[in-house]
Amino acid sequence: MNFHPPVSPVVKAFLFLSLTLPTVALAAGEKVPADPVGAGGVLQVIFALLFVLAIIVGLAFLMRRLGAVPQAAGGAIRVLGGVALGQRERAVLVQVGETQLLVGIAPGEIRTLHVLDKPISVPTAPPGGDQGFAERLAAAMRGGKP
Repeated sequence: MNFHPPVSPVVKAFLFLSLTLPTVALAAGEKVPADPVGAGGVLQVIFALLFVLAIIVGLAFLMRRLGAVPQAAGGAIRVLGGVALGQRERAVLVQVGETQLLVGIAPGEIRTLHVLDKPISVPTAPPGGDQGFAERLAAAMRGGKP
């Protein structure tokens, strides 16, 4: 007993046309090219794929850049820093307006640990932030310290 999986109507139509069109072309006296896929067609497909990949990479870059822009808060809430206390627990310093809060974050829970009386001045760039990624990568590849 032979079992044949069901074939979709689109596949049937494609198979029908691919088998009958060359016969119709020969009956009409047209020449069928010996090599239907030439070097020009392959290059065109490769460039089209590279173009689509470039668009995807460009959109991903833009989304990453635009994702860093504050959305609803308008910059009123800022995370100044944080430290991991465990695998899933963190302590984070948050500034809301002129008030700074130390909050503890755990799975399913956020608690205010301390409200600071005097705001702590936190540098805007992390240490070593004056170097760009390209410079740090080049230094690491040269074997120097980034």
